[in-house]
Amino acid sequence: MPKQLPLPEHLIDLLAAQIKPHLAPECALVGIHTGGVWIMDALAERLGPDLSRGVLDIAFYRDDFSRIGLHPETKPSHLPFDVEDRNILLIDDVLFTGRTIRAAMNLLFDYGRPATIKLAVLVDRGGRELPVCADYVGLKLDLAADEHISLEKNESEGLHFVMKRKS
Repeated sequence: MPKQLPLPEHLIDLLAAQIKPHLAPECALVGIHTGGVWIMDALAERLGPDLSRGVLDIAFYRDDFSRIGLHPETKPSHLPFDVEDRNILLIDDVLFTGRTIRAAMNLLFDYGRPATIKLAVLVDRGGRELPVCADYVGLKLDLAADEHISLEKNESEGLHFVMKRKS
């Protein structure tokens, strides 16, 4: 496991710097519930508050839904703009297997056919099971299969990483 991780706010600054020169016209930011929404909101502060924003909750689109059931914090998706022919910047906190991104794209296409979908993630931890690659990455980590990283948020620490070993 990495000894010291950069602060999430620093990684968000790096992401914003990568994205800004390539921000497509009429781009909408779409965060995946929950960590992706936190990142989306922070990116919007850096990229421009006038950008359209939406939220996806992919709980019903997960390919393991029948095995693990419904997450207790399921919320409705909210896309207050037309997805058809829109440039979408899909945002998540940690890219691992690629299954969350696949589910998010399936859900997006239920709303319409975007012109483009680009992917921004705070951390790419490796371990892909599907051919998914982020366009913008704050930090690349090579973690073992039994290592886990997650982004959490609370009042005292704000955004912070939690690293664990699966037992």
